[in-house]
Amino acid sequence: MSETPTFDKDAAPQPERLESVSPLLRRLVAPNGGPFTATGTCTYIVGHGKVSVVDPGPDDPAHLERLITALGHERIEQIVLTHTHRDHADGVARLKALTGARVYGCAPHHSARPLAEGESNPLDASANKDYAPDVEMKEGDVMSGADHQLEAVFTPGHTANHLSFIIREEKRLLSGDHVMAWSTSIVAPPDGSMGDYMRSLEKLLPLEMENYWPGHGGPVREPQRFVRALIHHRRMREGSILHRITEGDRSIADIVTAIYQNLDPRLIHAARLSVFAHLEDLVERGSVRCDGPLALDGLFIKA
Repeated sequence: MSETPTFDKDAAPQPERLESVSPLLRRLVAPNGGPFTATGTCTYIVGHGKVSVVDPGPDDPAHLERLITALGHERIEQIVLTHTHRDHADGVARLKALTGARVYGCAPHHSARPLAEGESNPLDASANKDYAPDVEMKEGDVMSGADHQLEAVFTPGHTANHLSFIIREEKRLLSGDHVMAWSTSIVAPPDGSMGDYMRSLEKLLPLEMENYWPGHGGPVREPQRFVRALIHHRRMREGSILHRITEGDRSIADIVTAIYQNLDPRLIHAARLSVFAHLEDLVERGSVRCDGPLALDGLFIKA
């Protein structure tokens, strides 16, 4: 693999089809495809007989009924959540009501930092603020099922509460939206933090996993090489932003126009949020200073 990650959009799984992807892991994709979700949210079933469901997906009664029907006489005993974005978390309450399963996983939703005066959270509507787990998991905590164990790895950045999960028996990582094979993850302050995201990528490098199974799209193969490439990609993006500032750009809109060529119009706002996240990290590290508060709109910056 080159230093630039190669994203595989063709391997994205089809929705509404239960597939066995490893001896302990099955996947059912919700039909909520889009520019930020690939073909839909991947709901994972871990184990057999008495199973754990990771990321039930949106509050889609048909998707959850399909999941329960596909499992037949198997019983869902645990519901596990990677993070509180609604495309992963909204189905938790309904699935718990249908099955009586206990809910394990990430902390309730919170921002990566306090909001500045007059600032709003541009991703506020994307978060499920009603989620409250029966068991909140932290770094190193283990949830034990009948034939499997899920170990929590705290990977903030995409959201402040994001967890990934090691399937101990198979050395596979359920990576949520932290690392995906089909696309980069959106990192948008104050919901997320680029500094946290980069540190979470570095944290994964020592983990020798067979592969990652993400919240959208197909598997991440050769994950250590892929994560190194992601880190390089983000540092290259950071360099492009610094170059545009040196060239005289003084707003996020100007920077996005210069460095994102032929961008799908539906992704322009996400690109602005990504540049905002990089700038926030650069300001925190002292590489960029601001004339006034750092903000998504009306930002004036100097190298």
